[in-house]
Amino acid sequence: MIEFTRWPKDQARHYRDAGYWIDQPLTQILDAQLSAQAEAVAIVCGDRRITYAKLDRMSRNLAARLAEAGLSQGDRALVQLPNVAEFYVVFFALLRIGVAPVNALFSHRRMEMAEYARQIQPAVVIGSRAHELFRDDAFAAELQEAGARHVLLLGEDAPEISLAHWLTAGPELPAGAGPSPADEVAFFQLSGGSTGTPKLIPRTHNDYDYSVRASAEICGVTSATRFLCALPAAHNFPLSSPGALGVFHAGGTVILAASPEPLACFDLIEAEGVTMVPLVPPAVALWLRAVEESPERRAGLATLDLMLVGGASFAEATARRVPEILGCRLQQVFGMAEGLVNYTRLDDPDGIVFAMQGRPISPDDEIRVLDDQGHPVPDGVPGALATRGPYTFRGYYRSPEHNAQAFDADGFYHSGDVVVREGGYLRVVGRIKDQINRGGEKIASEEVENLLMRHPDITHAALVATPDAHLGEKSCAFLVLRDGAARLSPPALRRHLLDAGVAEYKLPDRFRILPELPLTAVGKIDKRRLRDSLLAETA
Repeated sequence: MIEFTRWPKDQARHYRDAGYWIDQPLTQILDAQLSAQAEAVAIVCGDRRITYAKLDRMSRNLAARLAEAGLSQGDRALVQLPNVAEFYVVFFALLRIGVAPVNALFSHRRMEMAEYARQIQPAVVIGSRAHELFRDDAFAAELQEAGARHVLLLGEDAPEISLAHWLTAGPELPAGAGPSPADEVAFFQLSGGSTGTPKLIPRTHNDYDYSVRASAEICGVTSATRFLCALPAAHNFPLSSPGALGVFHAGGTVILAASPEPLACFDLIEAEGVTMVPLVPPAVALWLRAVEESPERRAGLATLDLMLVGGASFAEATARRVPEILGCRLQQVFGMAEGLVNYTRLDDPDGIVFAMQGRPISPDDEIRVLDDQGHPVPDGVPGALATRGPYTFRGYYRSPEHNAQAFDADGFYHSGDVVVREGGYLRVVGRIKDQINRGGEKIASEEVENLLMRHPDITHAALVATPDAHLGEKSCAFLVLRDGAARLSPPALRRHLLDAGVAEYKLPDRFRILPELPLTAVGKIDKRRLRDSLLAETA
């Protein structure tokens, strides 16, 4: 089995007694639908409609072939596929025989993929000829030289390495082949950091399944749910919050889109009767702009009932425009691949839905909000978030030095988020590392960004630090303006912030207007690239 940091025995016992951990593998999500509605459509992928029976059959075919090739419990896999049905087929196939995958994002390139391979030493690599790394065989050969026994590729014709061929009927699943025990590692998630190579997060069947089941209930997912997956399928948000797995758990349908690009997604919503979609804030801004520019497009969104927004801080001014312009309900999500997930509830009043990022899934999610000395702060006061609970991991994979920094003696994970707690709900106000220290005065970037976003002509805002010889750091606000907006002067922008009540020391020292802001692979604003552009400009 794969080594990882386990929950203390008394906590594990409590989570079982409370019914959070049910000691079932994640494959039971699919098994349950085979009994209930095998011929219902599980996935819409382009022109393909894949039933639960076909999803199970294809995943079992692959599982059997992999088992015959010698893969078994404790082996690892490196997977990189775009938003296609095969992503879920491969995921269930690997779970079926206890092989733990790292699901890399399709935007990851050689540096990230080579690092993941170094960390997990995969027995099998599954990729796509559509990705630049696998357009020829050089990178696959490198992986095999490093120990990968098999490389399978989507879009390949040669049967021995063709993923399509390995999904066809072949041998029976060998006797004894099966999922890893429910309290063992099912797969690895990627940490959500926007700098450096993401660290690996071991997720067990028990903890992840509880998160999926609880999320599906909180978000009202049913067999009638038609869920648009336009964010990267491998990312934690569209996978489990409630994500595709929550939809499969309830017997609904997942409709795949290549990206959150609004016009293509609007066509899918109208054609497929989509009812639910998760998006990150920059994508929401694009959708809002698309409807504002062409109001007739709103008619095609008539079936869209619920938009879940997470992955980054969401300005209240933008949140309030979602039901007004797109005509759907809003549910805010604040979660992390490491575990803790918070939701606003479907029956919460508007004041909470628009201004807060939710409250935890579980009564046993323990939350501490701490000052710089590690002491609890009262409600309403910003502090650093620390948490532990039945689905929050206990340590990064093979990363003892980082774990020593990320966890305290009580097993609480310190996420790096700065939050305010009000009546059990959390509002995200920044990141500890996303603070600007201007002459000793600490500025939370997200606070200033949210105030800038209140301006009617600003659609995106990012505040980043730039080195300064006298003050240590100064700030620069990068802005994207609404189409047709007159160029805003720095004095006008500072006046807007002062009118909003911001302290003078928080006013940006510089402003830059861009046509768009760079994004990370999962759609968050890439502040590292913005900082680099400032450094290059200074140099």
